[in-house]
Amino acid sequence: MTHSVEAILANINATRPVLEQIANKWSVLILTVICEKPSRFNAIKKRLDPITHKALTEALRRLERNGLVTRHVIASSPVAVEYAITPLGHSLRQPFEALIHWAQQESGKMEQAQAAYDQRPDI
Repeated sequence: MTHSVEAILANINATRPVLEQIANKWSVLILTVICEKPSRFNAIKKRLDPITHKALTEALRRLERNGLVTRHVIASSPVAVEYAITPLGHSLRQPFEALIHWAQQESGKMEQAQAAYDQRPDI
């Protein structure tokens, strides 16, 4: 189903809260990491270096609250926590992978545009 830009913009106030929850850099990257397989907190943190402990904790709680990940406490010594993607979260895999691929392909062009912008005398 294709939506026109006008239809999308007409419903922007309804979709904005959802986009605010999923479209930040850490959410995109976390969901991409755990789409591969469930992962423990420290494994996610290591893959997303330089994310801070606090930022990762907050992002995972937000994703869990929104039904995109599940949290499973593993009774071990020490206790471990593993995060897995839900079917709802998994539905974001394809668009997130496409976004990450785009970022990898186009980052050089963006850097060139930023450098050109920063060189402008009127800035």
